[in-house]
Amino acid sequence: MLFETDEKHVKRERQKARDLRKSQWWKNRIARGECHYCHAQVAPSELTLDHIVPVSRGGRTTKGNCVAACKECNNRKKSQTPVEWNEYLERLGYPEE
Repeated sequence: MLFETDEKHVKRERQKARDLRKSQWWKNRIARGECHYCHAQVAPSELTLDHIVPVSRGGRTTKGNCVAACKECNNRKKSQTPVEWNEYLERLGYPEE
């Protein structure tokens, strides 16, 4: 479910993301060295925390909404929802997973 966000929501969720990146859960996630989206093997230090449902679109910083993504995928996904991201990939000719 998407809903309007305000500046307080975004600020709060960004702080939660900074805290989550310090957690053992996140360290275990990036230790795998794999991008959630393209499955490329990436150095753990090069992985970024991506919100599946973006904070700007009402997403929350929870373990269920955050994945390790390579910088390229994270930059391309921007603030797209999962449906929008999949449609974007289809237009580029990537097969569905």
